[in-house]
Amino acid sequence: MAENIVAEDLKIIATNKKAFHNYHVLERYEAGIVLSGTEVKSLRDGRINLKDSYALVRQGEVFLLNCHISPYSHGNRENQEPTRTRKLLLHKREIQKLIGKTVEKGLSLVPLSVYFKTGRAKVEIAVVKGKKLFDKRETERRKESDRELARIMKNARR
Repeated sequence: MAENIVAEDLKIIATNKKAFHNYHVLERYEAGIVLSGTEVKSLRDGRINLKDSYALVRQGEVFLLNCHISPYSHGNRENQEPTRTRKLLLHKREIQKLIGKTVEKGLSLVPLSVYFKTGRAKVEIAVVKGKKLFDKRETERRKESDRELARIMKNARR
């Protein structure tokens, strides 16, 4: 299980900002992702979109769906379908935990970020629960008050 992933050799490619707005993050996992060569090159260019993507557990394996990796510009026939289903690599124990969590009502799997860690592409997926409209408003209010407090503190130091 990955707690706020921090490492020297970490190059973050994309984050799913909408996930933090729409969901309460309960647990985070770090997973490898099965990619073709041109997809890796496209990732290194930062050409990925996680906005509407999600993960599913099927037959004891975890898959990433609706993740858009743009075709590599010099890839010709080797390019894959941009939104194809991609397999995620997790330990069997982690997959069993995810199966137990996703069976619960209202919980799902969402990718939070994609990054390179020691040269390998990794996806941070999370078990999430959907926020209600009033939760989203409360989060927005809290962020706004924190910003206002930081602004006041900054001005007070001068």
